[in-house]
Amino acid sequence: MNLYEFSNKKLEYSIDAIAADQELAKHIQDVLIWLKLLNPPSDGKFGPISAAALKEFQKIMKCEEDQFVGPKTAKALVSTKPDDLPKPALKLDNDLPSRIIKYMQQKGYQFSLGAGEYNIVYVEGMDADGTPNSDQPNYFNDRRFVIEIVNGKPKIVGNWEATTEPGFHYTYNPINKGKGAARIAFGQYKSWKVGIHYGGGSDPHEALAQVAPITVHRDFNKDLKRTGDKTETGLFDVNQHWGFDLPRNNISFASAGCLVGRTRDGHREFMKLIKQDKRYQMNKEYLFLTTIIPGNELDK
Repeated sequence: MNLYEFSNKKLEYSIDAIAADQELAKHIQDVLIWLKLLNPPSDGKFGPISAAALKEFQKIMKCEEDQFVGPKTAKALVSTKPDDLPKPALKLDNDLPSRIIKYMQQKGYQFSLGAGEYNIVYVEGMDADGTPNSDQPNYFNDRRFVIEIVNGKPKIVGNWEATTEPGFHYTYNPINKGKGAARIAFGQYKSWKVGIHYGGGSDPHEALAQVAPITVHRDFNKDLKRTGDKTETGLFDVNQHWGFDLPRNNISFASAGCLVGRTRDGHREFMKLIKQDKRYQMNKEYLFLTTIIPGNELDK
């Protein structure tokens, strides 16, 4: 049953009843995503994160149907438009986290607001203080940021050395010799969950493991650039893992295209932090959204 059918009936569904009706669950998720109360995708699996978004909608719209969905909530869901909801006031200035969020707004990217909801952002070719660098190949010269937006003000709560690109080793000796090394395309992907990075098998560790498609450029001509490269979308084991404490000026074997924090300790801090995200706490299968930005475009 879809929302329109449900809204014309005098029914009261618990969260469990919604979850048992995949068509209804997916339709409610689609609406909540459209209203920007829930991150995509809609999958018809109505778990605690979807339930929390629905509860937030009911609170905003004063549906007065606590712990269930009835006629008031259903009719509000089918009639409410994004402009009908109050807009959270963002307090943006010219500091680095504000500049990142402004860029994400310009691109139409999603970001989460509220304490305990973390935004993972990689900025390619940037130093720790937000200064762009030359993005020299084979260097850990990118940043892995975690941004939290509380009371409308973005704050960087995690900032580590990283690379978003493969180094010399896997560029010149690609795992997929027929296509070339993978270099993630700039953009935003909801494609990772907490898991294990095995790599070559010698140093497995907790990481964000890719479980949903992303788009990569294939560096077939081995020029260490994306320009002119063919793209491919799929599952490539592009994980977010550590870089084995390798020196800043030598990515070596640490990345064949993964998003890599240089140090073990820094990566452990990253994992500890993002696992405190309240959405992960509600659902250990939560998919983390990650944004990859070119540093030289941030202030354009």
